[in-house]
Amino acid sequence: MATPARSAAARIDWGALGTKLKPETVAAISAFRRRHTELTKTVTELREQSATIDFEAYRKVLKNKKVVNDAEKSFNAFTPATYDLGEQLRIIESEQAKAVAAAQQTSKKVNAEVSELQELLTNIETARPVDQLTVDDVAKAYPELDKTVEKMAKRGQWKVPGYYERFGEFIVGF
Repeated sequence: MATPARSAAARIDWGALGTKLKPETVAAISAFRRRHTELTKTVTELREQSATIDFEAYRKVLKNKKVVNDAEKSFNAFTPATYDLGEQLRIIESEQAKAVAAAQQTSKKVNAEVSELQELLTNIETARPVDQLTVDDVAKAYPELDKTVEKMAKRGQWKVPGYYERFGEFIVGF
């Protein structure tokens, strides 16, 4: 019986998914898939095993036949408990829906960030080299810088605070 989870897992391109995720995430998914495969194999092997007990062989070997009769009666009376998994499946489906919504939200954020980075990269690639910039270009890009310089000139402040500490004093000798 093909469950929706199995059919979804069959449609996933695991190779392509591995190139898009972090290495530790890929390792965790691989370990999970490997463990799932092992458990599926174990369950299949257990289902194929015979669950019959030869009580006659025990009656021949044991002197106390009452113990074997009681064990056989208990074995035949045993019925495994059945559980209604509807509630658990509903909880799992709601958690899955939340995870899908969170993944879609993250995808939107990542796509927005990628588009911003693409725009930034385009700006960087099309920008003029620093040695070709003029004072007007810098003032146009940073209008607040022009105001700051004007204010400092009115005060008679000709040194930029922290400049000489950071870059040292440049003296052109004649």
